[in-house]
Amino acid sequence: MKEPLLGMLMAGMAFFGLSATAAAKELPSSYLPVVIKEEFGTTLDRMKAKKPELMQKQKALLEERYDMSNRAAQDVAMARGKPIQQGVRVKLPDGMTWEKLSGMTDEEIKTQDLWPKGFFPLPHPKHFEGGMIFPEFHIKEIKKQEGRDLTRFDIDFDLPDHLLPEFPPPIFLTTRPDLGDVSQGKLVTIMNYYELFNGILNPKQLEGLRLLLTAFPQQQFNLTEDRRSEAPSRGVSCFDCHVNGHTNAATHLVGDIRPQEFRHRLDTPSLRGVHIQRLFGSQRALRSIEDFTEFEQRAAYFDGDPVIATKKGVNVLERGSQVHFMAEFQELMDFPPAPKLNVLGRLDPAKATEAELRGQDVFFGKGQCSVCHAPPYYTDNLMHNLRTERFYKPRLINGRFAAADGPIKTFPLRGIKDSPPYLHDGRLLTLEDTVEFFNLVLGTRLSKQEKEDLVAFMYRL
Repeated sequence: MKEPLLGMLMAGMAFFGLSATAAAKELPSSYLPVVIKEEFGTTLDRMKAKKPELMQKQKALLEERYDMSNRAAQDVAMARGKPIQQGVRVKLPDGMTWEKLSGMTDEEIKTQDLWPKGFFPLPHPKHFEGGMIFPEFHIKEIKKQEGRDLTRFDIDFDLPDHLLPEFPPPIFLTTRPDLGDVSQGKLVTIMNYYELFNGILNPKQLEGLRLLLTAFPQQQFNLTEDRRSEAPSRGVSCFDCHVNGHTNAATHLVGDIRPQEFRHRLDTPSLRGVHIQRLFGSQRALRSIEDFTEFEQRAAYFDGDPVIATKKGVNVLERGSQVHFMAEFQELMDFPPAPKLNVLGRLDPAKATEAELRGQDVFFGKGQCSVCHAPPYYTDNLMHNLRTERFYKPRLINGRFAAADGPIKTFPLRGIKDSPPYLHDGRLLTLEDTVEFFNLVLGTRLSKQEKEDLVAFMYRL
C-alpha cells in the first residue's frame, strides 16, 4: 500500500509546481504547498496538455462501471418536467445476475471479487488534487448573467447532463407555499435575486440570500497563481453548487480527511428541507445550519486548510448577523409538493396506484428502508455506517483509495427523484441502482417485482 501512496504524493506535488525530486524528499503532510515554484503560464500550459488524458481516464472508468445512455422514463419527471432516468445502470461482472449476487454471502462476494464496480467509491475526475467542478450548463448561465467564468483549465465535470438534476430547479418556500415556484423558472443569481424576492422575504432573509449568491475566493477560483481558472477569479458562491437552494450535482472532495487518496468525492446535497434536519455535511455531523454555513466558507472552500485559505483570501463571516441571515433563508427552502402523500407522509390510498402501495409496504417492511428513513420527511437525523468494505478488498481506483466510508448521514428522501445521482459521492446514478445497492448491503433479497414497486413508491415521495 505504501508504494501507491508515495506515487500519489509525488504526482500531487508535481501538479502543484514542485519537482519530482522535491516531491520524493517530502514527508506526508496535512498542508498544501503555500509557495509555488512555477510560473502560472507554465502551470496553465502543462495542465491544459494533461487534461485530455485525465478526462479520458475518468470516462473509461465510468463506461466500465455504468450504462450511461439516455433512457428516460415516459411517465415520471422532476418538479419542473425534466425526465427521470430509469433502470439499473451499474454493470455486473460477466455471467452474474442481481438475483444470484444477492443470494451470496458477504465473504463470497469479497473472495470472488464480485462487488459491482459501480458500487465502489466514485473518484473525483482529478482525485490527487480535487476541488470544485461545475456542470457545463451552470458555467454557461453564470457567465451569461454575471460574466464570471467557472471553467477549470485542468479538468471538466464528468457525468452527462441527462443524469443530473434539472436546471434551473424550482424554489419552494415554507413561508409562501401559495406561490409555488418562486424562481419563475430562472437561475437565481446576484443579478436578479432582488427583483425576484423583494416583497416576499424579510430584510434579514433578503440579505442572507444576497450573501449566498455572492462569490468569494475558493481553492480553485481565486486571485493567486495556484488557481485553476485562466483569469483571476472572484471565486464561487454557495449557490454555485446548491443551485436555487437545491443542487446541480457539482462535485469536490471532503476537506476533513487526510491523506488525499482517502478523501471522499462529494455529490452536492440539496438544501431543500434543511429546516427539519439536525445534522449537516455527509460525514461532519455539524449540528446546525449556521455551523455548516460558516464551516463551508472558512474551511471547505479551501480543502480544510486554514493556511492556504489565508493566502487566497478567506471570507470570514460575522456569526451574529451574516451567518444568521444566511441560515434563516436556507431554512425557508421547502421540499417539492408530493400530492399523493397525506399529512403523515404516507400514501393516500385513494390517489396511489397498486404498485405504489405495494412499494410502500416493501419500504416499511421487507426492504427495511424505514429503519433509517422515517416519515414524514424520510430521515432519522442520524448517521449510519454501512460497512461496505466487508464486500471487497481495498484498492486504488483513479487516485481514490477504496476502503471504509465510515458513518454517513441519513439524507431525507422527500423529493428524492429530483436529486440524482445518489449516495454521498454520487456513485449510484438512478433509484434502481440505489435499490440494488441496499438490497445487497442490507441482505433483504427483494424480488424483481418488489424492487420495481419500491422505486414506484419513492417516485411519489
